[in-house]
Amino acid sequence: MSRKNSATPPAPDRLSSLLLEMGAEEIPARFLPPALTMLRDNTESILNEYLIAFSDLRTYATPRRLTALVKGIPSMQKERVKEVFGPSKKAAFDESGNPTRAAAGFAQSQGVEVADLVIRNKDKGEYVAAVIRQEGIAVKDLLPEVLRKLVLSLSFPKSMRWGSGSLRFVRPLHWLLVLLDGETIPFDIDGIRSGNITKGHRFLSPGSFAIKEIPSYVHLLENNYVVVDQDERRRRIETGIAALASSVEGKAPKDEELLETVTYLVEYPAPVLCEFPVDYLSLPRELLITVMKGHQKYFAVEGEDGKLKNYFIVISNTKDENAETIKAGAERVIKARFEDARFYYEEDIRKPLKERMEDLRRVTFHDRLGTLHDKTERIVALASYLAHRLCPDKVKVIERAAWLSKTDLITGAVGEFPELQGLMGRYYALNDGEGREVAEAILQQYLPAHSGDRLPETDEGAILSLSDKMDNIVSFFAIGLTPTGSEDPFALRRQALAVIAILMEKDYNITLEEMIRRAEEKACESRPALLSEVLAFFSQRMEPLLSSQNHDPDIIQSVIHFTSSIPLREIRERIYAIKRFTSDTEYAAFLLAMKRINNILPDTELPAVSRDLLHEDQEKILYSEILNIRPVLQKLLGEGKYYEALRLSSTLTRFINSFFDGVLVMDKRDEVKMNRFALLREIWSLTSHIADFSKLKESR
Repeated sequence: MSRKNSATPPAPDRLSSLLLEMGAEEIPARFLPPALTMLRDNTESILNEYLIAFSDLRTYATPRRLTALVKGIPSMQKERVKEVFGPSKKAAFDESGNPTRAAAGFAQSQGVEVADLVIRNKDKGEYVAAVIRQEGIAVKDLLPEVLRKLVLSLSFPKSMRWGSGSLRFVRPLHWLLVLLDGETIPFDIDGIRSGNITKGHRFLSPGSFAIKEIPSYVHLLENNYVVVDQDERRRRIETGIAALASSVEGKAPKDEELLETVTYLVEYPAPVLCEFPVDYLSLPRELLITVMKGHQKYFAVEGEDGKLKNYFIVISNTKDENAETIKAGAERVIKARFEDARFYYEEDIRKPLKERMEDLRRVTFHDRLGTLHDKTERIVALASYLAHRLCPDKVKVIERAAWLSKTDLITGAVGEFPELQGLMGRYYALNDGEGREVAEAILQQYLPAHSGDRLPETDEGAILSLSDKMDNIVSFFAIGLTPTGSEDPFALRRQALAVIAILMEKDYNITLEEMIRRAEEKACESRPALLSEVLAFFSQRMEPLLSSQNHDPDIIQSVIHFTSSIPLREIRERIYAIKRFTSDTEYAAFLLAMKRINNILPDTELPAVSRDLLHEDQEKILYSEILNIRPVLQKLLGEGKYYEALRLSSTLTRFINSFFDGVLVMDKRDEVKMNRFALLREIWSLTSHIADFSKLKESR
């Protein structure tokens, strides 16, 4: 008869929650999203470093606090296991497998039994090792060190030191709320002691209050007018904006940047609908939106037809009862801002853009690159050249747009609102009667302004954008102001990507080398290595751009060297052709034949092929086939029929294989050997106009 074990199993480890809130003076909204990411990453990293397990991690941010809430923390740190290597197996055990004095001494030094030693591979040999297990210690005892390290690990674009302390933080740190379940974890940083005290909204609930249990944290802050969860604040803002805009038969133009900013500007969002005099709607739409967004962080309202309405929405940081006060103040402020904007606009349109050309001579573009007038002259020269090359029927319009391209930079509106460069120039050009093509080109010269932004739609805009960006890149490279590491103060990387995107989108039949050489002719300074440096810079941008379009890495490598020498559209077409060719049955055999050629060819210079030195039938036939397909292949390449060119090249496969099977390349007669190398070089040179086949993979 068997008896069941009636012993009580050990109780499972009780899991705890940890709350850390860092309370500070108002943190700039732009700092909070990256701070949230850093807080999450650093919390996870430091907990892992200290072998503290957890099941969930959430981070919150408001203008006055950064919070980390960690759940599922055990009472004990994980057990530490480490292996310490000792002598080699040969030195630790004799031929009979008995431990030597070396093994016994090593085991004793590590506090383990000889029988517990294990054998591990290391440096191509076998060694004994001691597996040492260290019990974890109480998490509660570790937390003061962990939390101090976490707070000090946070960094910001700008930080400050205040009073007589040494702590640097984004803004003066006033309190540290730290709870493990309901128990305070005591530690201090620069005289700031942790506790269970937090603060509510600065104005609506300025007093301090205690958090006794972590589950009540979010609710108690809400009672004190703080919505600590940024996702919840965002939801309330979006819902409120939509409801208020709908009440006047409108909607708010989508603006993720502004939405994120106001989410981190307030702790207790309360949207308020406001109104402004309808006569301001006569000002340019973008000017009004920029005034509302840039200076006041207000949301514009538009009708279903896309036209602005004379309403705007403020996200206040107060209770709904204060809406009328907020409304009156916001309407007073926006009216004053709109008056300023109207003054600039009306003053600007009194002086046509063409009359501002001479004023450009008084504005420095860069101390080593001259004035804005000098910059304009370089743009005009390059734009005129590109127009004659690519759009000969639009030369006059492009030259006119180029001359006027920078004149709006010295207008009052752009001086006050720099983000409206180009856009205000478009309005002013239309007002001056310059014509829509010129006006649109002035606007589109700055496109694409950001990653994912739209490209110039017209040829006039594309040529002007290319000219402006290429002049910037070549000019700054010429004076040695090139991007280094993460530093790129003139956004040259972004502009290079823009140039590539425009050239590929518009299918312009021009090479980067030709454009760079032309820009270099007008550069204020030049030097011998400039062309190669700029070409390398573009090539470095081209590869990741193609990779982002999900092209095969080896196919990219096979054509990337063409970046400087052929129009970029042809690189794209080559990639498509090679991708298609890799699915053909002829691909694998052809690639293998090409790799055989590449592997045997010497790096030395070779003579031209001599028919008189072709002795074997296989080499004579191969040479004949090369001569036969060469003009056809060149014609196909000239017509951009790259897939057809690849198919034609693959007809050489059986002749190449026959050559290798029947001809000894390394002939004892030096002139015959070199002639056979030259024959193979003919094939490689002929096909290398399509791709570098040494970079391609044999199997897919």
